[in-house]
Amino acid sequence: MSTTADAITNLLVCGIGGQGVMTAAEILAAAAIAVGFDVKKTEVAGMAQRGGVVTSHVRFGPKVLSPQIDAGSVHLLLGFEAAEALRWSHYLRPDGLALVNDARIVPPIVETGLYAYPSDPIAKMQAHGLHVIAFDAMKIARELGDLRLGNTVMLGAVADHLPFPAEVLREAVLQRFAAKKPHLLEANRQAFEAGRAAARREGAPKGAL
Repeated sequence: MSTTADAITNLLVCGIGGQGVMTAAEILAAAAIAVGFDVKKTEVAGMAQRGGVVTSHVRFGPKVLSPQIDAGSVHLLLGFEAAEALRWSHYLRPDGLALVNDARIVPPIVETGLYAYPSDPIAKMQAHGLHVIAFDAMKIARELGDLRLGNTVMLGAVADHLPFPAEVLREAVLQRFAAKKPHLLEANRQAFEAGRAAARREGAPKGAL
């Protein structure tokens, strides 16, 4: 991702209702504010409680005038669901990066037969020349004992690709739970680091250790 600390970073988070997309966007915004960036954020939730499409635009930098991101200008696409990542992939810059949960989560609109689920969303994104790092965030969350940790896994995955230290984002994640759910702190810390490790592993050149 070709962005620097003195430029505006455009980040698009997408998924389906119930995955914690908007919570993740709020935590990303809080982390950016913590390092002194101006932040603008907006959400679009279509039938979010029923598994509908949920997206959030997050923009941060020295001065941000609008929360809206134009197609073709996203630095980082955080896809909580592979088909939704494919749907929004045209928002990526040519040098952008997509970090995608490749677990198959079929939304109701597919189950009703209105739309067909893409056979291989990740391959289709890569076929368009996009840089994609994909991994099964749900499997990682399940191994940690709680599927609800999936959004923290995704935040860990993006942590090393932001224009501020990963530790800032990790602290923003933990602060989210410190007051109301302190018993979840250690689980979320583990999920965050597991997401970082997965993104590093899947993003490493083939054959690299």
